[in-house]
Amino acid sequence: MAFHKDGRRPYRREDGARRNERIRVPQVRVIDDQGEQLGVISTADALELAMSRGLDLVEVAEKEDPPVCKIMDYGKFKYQQQKRKQEAKKKQTVIQIKEVKFRPKTDEHDYQTKLKHIRRFLDDGDRCKVTIFFRGREIVHKDRGLIVLERVREDTKDIAKMDQAPRSEGRTMNMMLAPIKK
Repeated sequence: MAFHKDGRRPYRREDGARRNERIRVPQVRVIDDQGEQLGVISTADALELAMSRGLDLVEVAEKEDPPVCKIMDYGKFKYQQQKRKQEAKKKQTVIQIKEVKFRPKTDEHDYQTKLKHIRRFLDDGDRCKVTIFFRGREIVHKDRGLIVLERVREDTKDIAKMDQAPRSEGRTMNMMLAPIKK
């Protein structure tokens, strides 16, 4: 945090909007509580007008010349902003990437179990990364890994599309599946 030259702490706004006596410019453009523009008036007059109505003078556009202020109930304004944020947060969907690991020699029962997990992840709306691990000399048989990935893609083609084609990275080979939007 930067301090003033005389050692004072800088004024730090708690919520991003200056209001009432904290507005220190000589003139402001004022919008009243009904949404009508009152024009450019002195800050003292605007503050007096706001106080006479029992409301606050809130700076809504500080970078304009002169700054734009609105006469409003600041507590109600803050409450409505908080509600809007909560509603927006509720509507957010978090998409995760789930990873399922196979080996070129994965047995049939294990394959079916892992495939069931992949289908469940895709049904939940998550993306799925399918990885083939090669141990020891298995690396020389990359074609077997590719066969497993192709089989997974065929078994999930009714609910997923391939987001990333199979590609090899060191001792692994992976592809990405994404759910088909309904």
